Amino acid sequence: MKKTGAWLVRFALEQIGIKYTFGIPGVHNTEIYDELNKSDSIQPVLVTHEGGAAFMADAISRTSSHIGTLLIVPAAGVTHAASGIGEAFLDGIPMLVISGGIRTDSGKTYQLHEMDQHALLAPITKKTYKVETYEQIIPAIYEAYQVATSGEPGPVFVEVPVNFQLFPGEVSEIPEFVATLSENQLDLKAIQRAAESLYEAASPGLFLGWGAMGASEEAVSIAEFLGAPVATTLQGLSAFPANHPLHTGMGIGPAAVPAAENAFKKCDCLLAVGNRFGEIATASYGVKPPQSLIHIDINKDVFNANYPASITIEGDAKAVLKELLKALQSIGAPKPDNVDLKTAISGDKAAYYEEWFKHDSKDRVNPARFFTELRKQLNDDAIVVADDGNHTFLTAELMPINGIRGFISPTDFNCMGYCVPAVTAAKLVNPDKQVVGIIGDGAFLMTCMETLTASSLELGGIYFVFHDGELSQISQAQEIPYNRKTCTVLHPVKIKGVADATGCEFVSIESDSDCEDGIKEALTFAAQNKPVIVDVNIDYSKRTRFTKGIVKSNLERFTLGNKARFIGRALLRRVL
Repeated sequence: MKKTGAWLVRFALEQIGIKYTFGIPGVHNTEIYDELNKSDSIQPVLVTHEGGAAFMADAISRTSSHIGTLLIVPAAGVTHAASGIGEAFLDGIPMLVISGGIRTDSGKTYQLHEMDQHALLAPITKKTYKVETYEQIIPAIYEAYQVATSGEPGPVFVEVPVNFQLFPGEVSEIPEFVATLSENQLDLKAIQRAAESLYEAASPGLFLGWGAMGASEEAVSIAEFLGAPVATTLQGLSAFPANHPLHTGMGIGPAAVPAAENAFKKCDCLLAVGNRFGEIATASYGVKPPQSLIHIDINKDVFNANYPASITIEGDAKAVLKELLKALQSIGAPKPDNVDLKTAISGDKAAYYEEWFKHDSKDRVNPARFFTELRKQLNDDAIVVADDGNHTFLTAELMPINGIRGFISPTDFNCMGYCVPAVTAAKLVNPDKQVVGIIGDGAFLMTCMETLTASSLELGGIYFVFHDGELSQISQAQEIPYNRKTCTVLHPVKIKGVADATGCEFVSIESDSDCEDGIKEALTFAAQNKPVIVDVNIDYSKRTRFTKGIVKSNLERFTLGNKARFIGRALLRRVL
């Protein structure tokens, strides 16, 4: 039988259950777009920039059971999307990237968009495919989906040259998709040893990353069985409900919030799940895990990379924690209810908020006041999206996330501009949930035009723009050592103008007294399927624990001579 490559692509995408594609049509993929227009199950979404498309695809994968999918032009589309693809790769997020390709049947070179896309994408994808026959199209997409979603997930790239899309070619069969599940055999002996170590420990603790997101129920059961405190990484912030009395907050070291720092001070056995002990998770490697470190991850390459582990267990977090809970229960009865620990955690959390409430934000919005009111008005299953910047760590420290998978943020690749597209996509795939974004003004300027995508689709996401006129995370880092802010002060921008231009509603929150009504008004608009941009006159003058902690961690690693040089320069500039 004869089929065009575009038809074969559509069939394959329908078979694997793709619901949305994101991208911009171009001469190398219009045939596929035309085919998708005929699909009853796939909605192609037009974006304003392929970088936004990649962040949207990432958010689809993080907040739903669907895999985020790009449909982009080669070369320029791929380079534009590379930031979002890289974010997904480093954060372990599945993504399917379908690109057109230059003609392979013309015998000509220097074609439009001609480049080696596979060399470009090799460092930020799990695998790439270039279709060379009609027969390969469907199997390549099926296999790409399996690779993207198996093991540690990540993005996979498939190039379909335009000549295959345009013209019919012979295929011997049209294979249907059959998912193959590959389960690693668990090391039950290691799990038993881990259970014994945890049970015998005087002060065990849990440290959860994104890889523990699917194992929240088991993590809660283990924490309660042991009476152990639970901390998370930034990316794993919603792997454990913040309203649980054993939840402490983000981090476990000197850069953690007080509840977490204090609860883990005497930790003598740490259970780390789906956590790679990367730079952000450890606040620039300021964390000092105990000698008894049990590390569980689906990717064995993360073991012992930054910290030596006493026991390593490779496997899916949910499967491993199920067995670990059984092993704990076989050893003995649950530990007594740790009332003192729960009381201390609750007290430390309250004291930290009180410290923020006492901070004088003058005529600006106190972050703790804002987040306290936002938490009060949001449902527990709401999705909160944070961009990259100072606001990220304010959100992590001051906004409790009670719902599992209720928080997403760019982490290891650390892309600014993530939030606006991610809110849009998260709302698209979660229409019945409240979806809000916390975005610094600098990050907002990068992708703010994707609010046009939201208004075109009538998606009631809310974009809270923390507006202080600076790239504050970096400007704060410049203040002490440099006593100057080079290229971190933004030119004034009228946020309302963006709302007017893109068909969004607009709300202004100028001071603490505006928080209650401003948030309520934004949620009311959003409930009417209207996207809302909220200009928040934020106060960044008080540093987060994370910011202060990483400065200390990095300074401690400087040699004495370099410390003297940095401190001396700072003092001299202040005097002069």
